[in-house]
Amino acid sequence: MVVIKGALLFLVVCAAARAASAGDGPLPNGHFEDTPDRSQMDGSVVTGENAIPQWKTTGHVEYIESGQKEGDMILTVPEGSHAVRLGEDGSIHQQLYVTPGAQYSVTFSAARTCAQYEKLTVSVVPGDASDEISIQTVYTSSGWDSYCWAFLATDGVMTLTIHNPVHEDDPACGPMIDSVAIKTLYPPQATGDNLLRNGDFEQGPYIAPGSPFGVLVPQRDETHISPISGWMIMSYTKVVKYVDSPHYAVPQGSYAVELVAGGEAALVQEVDTVPGSACRLEFSVGDAGNGCVAGEEQPMRVQASTAGGSKTVVHRSDGNGGGTTRALLEFTASESRTKVVLSGSSYHTKSDSSGTRCGPVVDDASLVCVPPAPARRLLR
Repeated sequence: MVVIKGALLFLVVCAAARAASAGDGPLPNGHFEDTPDRSQMDGSVVTGENAIPQWKTTGHVEYIESGQKEGDMILTVPEGSHAVRLGEDGSIHQQLYVTPGAQYSVTFSAARTCAQYEKLTVSVVPGDASDEISIQTVYTSSGWDSYCWAFLATDGVMTLTIHNPVHEDDPACGPMIDSVAIKTLYPPQATGDNLLRNGDFEQGPYIAPGSPFGVLVPQRDETHISPISGWMIMSYTKVVKYVDSPHYAVPQGSYAVELVAGGEAALVQEVDTVPGSACRLEFSVGDAGNGCVAGEEQPMRVQASTAGGSKTVVHRSDGNGGGTTRALLEFTASESRTKVVLSGSSYHTKSDSSGTRCGPVVDDASLVCVPPAPARRLLR
């Protein structure tokens, strides 16, 4: 009996440890610092599919050490000393223990190593959640950008895959991956005080506590789960950046969104409205305090638009995060669904000559609509 109890306790402990992989934070060996079994390696090339602890690999995958030389290029790693590179048909896979019906966001860092067009496919199975993410544009001077992707859990155990779908002349050519993490999303609901869901942007992807670069959020439409709950990101290949208050100037709360792609990416949300309602859209515009200077000649501009009107907000920035412009757009709802769009209008780069893209920060958005008198009586 003691042996049975001990065995049961062991199973419970193991199950709890496995389930912990779905907690907010890095996945087990998400930084790839647990080194592979060298007997399943050929130089830096992974030859055994289970060589890297906690991960399964397929295709051409390399285990990279920071400072490793690749031709004329020195490969660097953003956190720790190791990363992986996905070459021809290269993929990494890890099982996730999740709650069916819950939403999750996956964050990972990626860096290009080749001059050609590079992209990644991120997916989970079972289910058909899968998307391609372009990593062609580099948004930081380090060459490493953090990206995020979100999904709805349809099963208690799902397999996450990050795959390089691009075929190059050199089979080793492909992006490096590091710092893979997960976060549970708790999408807020609209209220009478604010028809916008997650107008304060407090529900978003995981940002590592020590990461100073924020997280890039690629295109997400209404058919996908968004890493920024409630908000679609409309674009072809560009992104918005999710930023936190420890590293950026945030107008309110702990998180905001930096519009780093000019007019090529927009935040979009559709809400239920009563036709004829008098609506009041408000939001804050500031600078991220990251050296993004925008003066008289080229100030930051944020365009807010709905079917009932538009508003251009001008914000002049010294790059130090000082000052916030509060914007107001009043309009009359004409449909039962109203689309709110927030976008930048021009490109900006940091003043340190690094070429790092930056832009205005938007936060604390609210939409309040008062139905016309007959509708108010019907609503009672």
